Amino acid sequence: MRLMLAAGLAAFALGGCSQGSSDPFVGFGAKPTLPEPTTGGLPTLNARKAVGWPAAGQPTAPAGFTVTRFGSGLDHPRWLLVLPNGDVLVSEATTETKPAKSIEGWIANALQRKAGATGPSPNKIVLLRDADGDGVAEMKTDFATGLKRPFGMTLVGDTLYVANDDAVVKFPYAHGQISVTGAGEKVFDLPGGPINHHWTKNIIASPDGSKLYVTVGSNSNIGENGMENETSRAAVLEYSLPAGPVRIYASGLRNPNGLDWEPVTGALWTAVNERDMIGDDLVPDYMTSLKDGGFYGWPYSYYGQNVDARVKPPRPDLVAKAIAPDYALGPHTASLGLAFYKADAFPAAYRGGVFIGQHGSWNRNPPNGYRVVFVPFANGKPTGPPQAFLTGFLDAKNQALGRPVGVAVDKTGALLVADDVGDIVWRVASSNASDPTAK
Repeated sequence: MRLMLAAGLAAFALGGCSQGSSDPFVGFGAKPTLPEPTTGGLPTLNARKAVGWPAAGQPTAPAGFTVTRFGSGLDHPRWLLVLPNGDVLVSEATTETKPAKSIEGWIANALQRKAGATGPSPNKIVLLRDADGDGVAEMKTDFATGLKRPFGMTLVGDTLYVANDDAVVKFPYAHGQISVTGAGEKVFDLPGGPINHHWTKNIIASPDGSKLYVTVGSNSNIGENGMENETSRAAVLEYSLPAGPVRIYASGLRNPNGLDWEPVTGALWTAVNERDMIGDDLVPDYMTSLKDGGFYGWPYSYYGQNVDARVKPPRPDLVAKAIAPDYALGPHTASLGLAFYKADAFPAAYRGGVFIGQHGSWNRNPPNGYRVVFVPFANGKPTGPPQAFLTGFLDAKNQALGRPVGVAVDKTGALLVADDVGDIVWRVASSNASDPTAK
């Protein structure tokens, strides 16, 4: 036991001894190169210490764009919803550390603390309002409190739906409203505790408002907590309004988060965090369009039909059905936010493409992610190379100044980015003189 603990502490302190590619876009693309898996020995443990932004600090956008602090002084901002009047709802929630019952649990808690990812959860939604249109919110107020680790939000008519960590709840909403009362009326349950390993749940409505789609991550890395604890997990669920039923829309998705409708084909896309501990350059996170009833491999295979030999018993019948994702987003980037650019304030090259918030992960050396990337689309499919759109979230010591999570496009066509380490919502606007909010 002491030898195992010492080994774990050494790996934690040294960041692991393996080394992945230094190419920041390794493992990207429609057909990524997948190295052979590595097993045995110590996994890479390389969480970046969270230090926050200096007073005048900010991430870097490409030439032709300006970055401002749309909202600051937040508490673990995670996800964003732009309301019809331009107000922005920000969910605030964080991982709550549980007492470690194993060496692995102790190390996981230590990694989370180092990365600034744990603490008492705020359990609320904040409203930001930029009434004077200068690109900085002058109003910040609590919109909803007493929630249970809220994450995704969606508005259908005059009803706001919120995905807590164990249920979807709803609130009546009137145009311009700045707060709601109570903890919301439960609509339907979601898989929750006692494990609730991937607790973040996102939600989006169908364009016609008849259905809700909710992401539910797995309760483990590769099913090691027992597949009996994975019921309705690693999936996107569909709920028919107003009263159900709920069903599994797509499965085999280890930890889906971002959801958005691709503007040309109307397909639902999601961003997915893949499995850990089989190599610094394996497995790439990805984004993919979802097929109704589609199975995407987890835990039995990855990136299509590449078998994960660690999973016992194997399921060759399910592997044979596994759908390869549309586009890889790099290994261990923790790709969370996903928003298609459907506005016209940015240059034409951005229109129809997708922005991805990459939170940055703990299981890779050198670190990767910690940025917002852009992938251009044409005819409903990714095309051209990925671009690093918002960078500088790591300092010269590879400490985390911030970590991007949710991304959204505001009413003016600017990009909003929730930064849960910096406690800021960043706004990236075109510097074009025709943009009234450009500075």
